[in-house]
Amino acid sequence: MNRIDKRFAELKAEGRRALIPYITAGDPAPQYTVGYLHALVEAGADVLELGVPFSDPMADGPVIQKACERALRHHVRLTHLFEMVREFRQADGDTPVVLMGYLNPIERIGLEAFADQAAAAGIDGVLTVDMPPEEADEFGPILKARGLASIFLVAPTTSRERAATICAHGEGYLYYVALKGVTGAATLNADDVAEHLAPLRELTELPLCVGFGIRDGASAAEVGKVADGVIVGSALVSRIADNAERPEAIAAELKAVLGEMRQALDALPAR
Repeated sequence: MNRIDKRFAELKAEGRRALIPYITAGDPAPQYTVGYLHALVEAGADVLELGVPFSDPMADGPVIQKACERALRHHVRLTHLFEMVREFRQADGDTPVVLMGYLNPIERIGLEAFADQAAAAGIDGVLTVDMPPEEADEFGPILKARGLASIFLVAPTTSRERAATICAHGEGYLYYVALKGVTGAATLNADDVAEHLAPLRELTELPLCVGFGIRDGASAAEVGKVADGVIVGSALVSRIADNAERPEAIAAELKAVLGEMRQALDALPAR
């Protein structure tokens, strides 16, 4: 069983919500990334999303765009992420790791070569922002053959027909984008999220995890009332940016932010 499926099965049995943090690999410098991943797990992360630095991250707002710029100044590439995950796996063989990024760096390596290297490194899932399920007929089977989950996004504007297509192709969990726009934008409305998640539950048994707009324990708890998991990115990456000149202090900052969210989620009644 894929680590992602195993982790969500464990959470379901415990009646708990998943907490899924995102950071950009190599931000603010590559030698710190593995330590940050371990810090996030210590703070209560259930699944880790590791961003692939890219020069044109079109779905991301200024916070994550700048994180990509900081990482790219150190020439961090996709192959470096494989090395990071291999190092992470030396001490943690259980926490699922999902690579989140764009198609261009993957195509530069080649779809099959990417999947081979990702699986060998200990990666569990891939979320390719600009690879919709309608265009994943080649890539999806390549990932599946190597035990890698294809994770897809669904938005508030997604039609029911297209949502059904996404759900049919998706694996691991479904990433529901709570807000229209880019990462780090606006403020989410938990009632609106609940209204959109209800029809999705009729289409899939995949865990429904919500990202965009989750900033603190209060917002995490509000979303946790209606979702199977909470995804947080910009709130963490902002802390990295604020402390980029003293990277040795960042692990504690990340643990403080994520720890508050973990406590808030665990205080909710069991699902």
